[in-house]
Amino acid sequence: MRILHLAYEDPLQPGSGGGSIRAREINRRIAGRHEITALVAGYPGAKPRVEDGIRWVPVGPRTGAKIDRLAYFALLGLEVVRRPHDLVVEEFGAPFSVGLSPLFTKKPVVASVQWLFASQMREKYRLPFDRVEGYGLRFYSDFIAVSDWLARDLRARRPGAHVETIPNGVEEIAYEAEATTPKHLLFVGRLDIAHKGGDFLLEILARVRRLRGGRVPPLVIVGDGPDRGTMERQARQMGLSQSVEFRGRVEGPEKYRLIADAHAVLMPSRHETFGMVAVESLAAGGSLVAFDVGPLREVAGIDGTTGARLVPPFDLDAFAREVVGLIDVPRSARRLREAGRRWARRYDWDEIAARQEKHYLRAVEQLSEHRRTKNRHLEGVLHDPARADGRAE
Repeated sequence: MRILHLAYEDPLQPGSGGGSIRAREINRRIAGRHEITALVAGYPGAKPRVEDGIRWVPVGPRTGAKIDRLAYFALLGLEVVRRPHDLVVEEFGAPFSVGLSPLFTKKPVVASVQWLFASQMREKYRLPFDRVEGYGLRFYSDFIAVSDWLARDLRARRPGAHVETIPNGVEEIAYEAEATTPKHLLFVGRLDIAHKGGDFLLEILARVRRLRGGRVPPLVIVGDGPDRGTMERQARQMGLSQSVEFRGRVEGPEKYRLIADAHAVLMPSRHETFGMVAVESLAAGGSLVAFDVGPLREVAGIDGTTGARLVPPFDLDAFAREVVGLIDVPRSARRLREAGRRWARRYDWDEIAARQEKHYLRAVEQLSEHRRTKNRHLEGVLHDPARADGRAE
């Protein structure tokens, strides 16, 4: 099967998020059975390549500015028309989610959704991105959602559509991380204030420092993103520069070692549709503190048996108190380490890729069956014209 994956974000792009990891992990597991072309937005240094059996193709300009993303959406229709395919898989992305690919193909389209934040983008840029999202959703009838929370939202917006929940996964190497004496606090993710709460992160650190009489473990910030400069300036203005280390992008065993060695992983996101860092933290035996937003209660298994702590949304004092508790009473975190790892085992990329492939095959077969039924009806009408208006008995 020829799969045209409108993947939106390249996993090699600085600041790329969980969607790009999902595209890479699923595609590389099924590429041996299918011909997969992944189209991504351009960025400085982007080049076409074949990796793990997947053709990665940048689309549009590669300036590093917002025009790269807007051009990607503007060019998607032409790309869909001119590239042979049996199935289109479209990842929704900023700023208005939809690329409207169903308008440019007669082949089945599966929308793989873990980004549905056009309303938040409207607030940030004062542009009607949410109207584009709302209008565009009507053209899609087959969705994969990464959480039940998101699936419910999609069903409410698109009554009658087929929606299946298939979550994100976690790498097996996460379970190999071995904790030593906790050394630091940790943030892992895109440096995007409006989404990931980078401003909250530094305010929380300041509160932790006050609660502990000026003594605070260093905060290691792992990740890239558009707001790194803003966060660095904020840290200087708050007198936190000596307590904060911007490590940049870190992947593989080193990332999971940093998680395992943390007093706590801090996740002050304003909104999430899955929260991959939450699962990665549990898998590596880390303790997570996050706001109770989106599906995090569902994803992190908040029932008192995992190493996750959720606090009321945007209550910075409550967040800081949870962090202090994990620093001052490390035994409580150690007791929950193995429980968190057991919970995270349900997010297995091999199983997830198999479920997603099955969804793709069903979409293709369903369209083929619809066309066969339509052809049989037309053949019947040709042999018996009375059937066309229902007069045949």
